Formats: sequence, C-alpha cells, structure tokens
Amino acid sequence: MTATAQPTYDERLTAPRSWWFIALLAGVALGLIVLPYGPLPMMGGLVVGTAIACTWVSGQGSSRIRVINGLLIADDAKIPVQALGAPEILEGEESRAWRTYKADMRAHMLMRSYITTAVRAEVVDPDDPTPYVYLSTRSPQRLVEALAAAQAA
Repeated sequence: MTATAQPTYDERLTAPRSWWFIALLAGVALGLIVLPYGPLPMMGGLVVGTAIACTWVSGQGSSRIRVINGLLIADDAKIPVQALGAPEILEGEESRAWRTYKADMRAHMLMRSYITTAVRAEVVDPDDPTPYVYLSTRSPQRLVEALAAAQAA
C-alpha cells in the first residue's frame, strides 16, 4: 500500500462573495429582458442567465496553488521547486506593478486582480525560457515558507 503525499501548501483562489451577488443580478437582468414574452420565458431567462454567470464565476475560483513532493503546482503548471530561486512577497503597489507594467510576457503568471498580495520567484533553470513565476495568493508568507522548506528538502 502506497501512502499519498500531503501537500505542504494548498490554496484555492476563490472569487469574492460580491461576484456571486453580481452573477445573481445578471440572471435577474436576463429574466427582466425576456419578461415581455411572458412569465415562463422570464423564469427560463432567470435560470439560464444565473447558471451562465455562476459558471463563469466558478471558473474564476477554480485556480489552485499547491506545493507537494518537490513541485509547485499552479493550475496546470508543474514546476520543480529546485528550478526556482528565492521567492519574494509582493504587496499592494508592488504586486500591481508586476501584474502590469513590470510584467514579462514570457513569465508564468497566475494572477487575480482581486487578490492584492503575491509571490514572485525567479526561474533559475537555464533550459527554461520563463524568467519568473508570479502567483497571486492570500497567504504569501505561508507559500514562501512552503517553497523554502521544499527547496531545502
């Protein structure tokens, strides 16, 4: 029997609660748009509009960041932690700057504008053209500690 490794860090980047309220309002708006066609189309518009908007919001909240078995897993990317340099915590304006005018098009970026903190780590693998990894996170200190522990192991 093989034991499954436990992640040293695991975070889901969920969408803010206000987005779910806006998704509901989008469904109500679609219901009101088709109201002139009767109450049944209005209910259909409400259900379909809400379902589509909630699916989009759910997709925005499906991103995960994990550190497990010497790998940094950010959505579909699996990066060995040994290929990363020392991670740095970015907050506020510095985080926004690395999302916008300081950003490199070749970088791997998992960013969410509604999360104001991030972690940035240089990619030190000479065979990898990616200059750095930028990850929006609500727990930057915990992520940096998990990366450092995985690199030391």
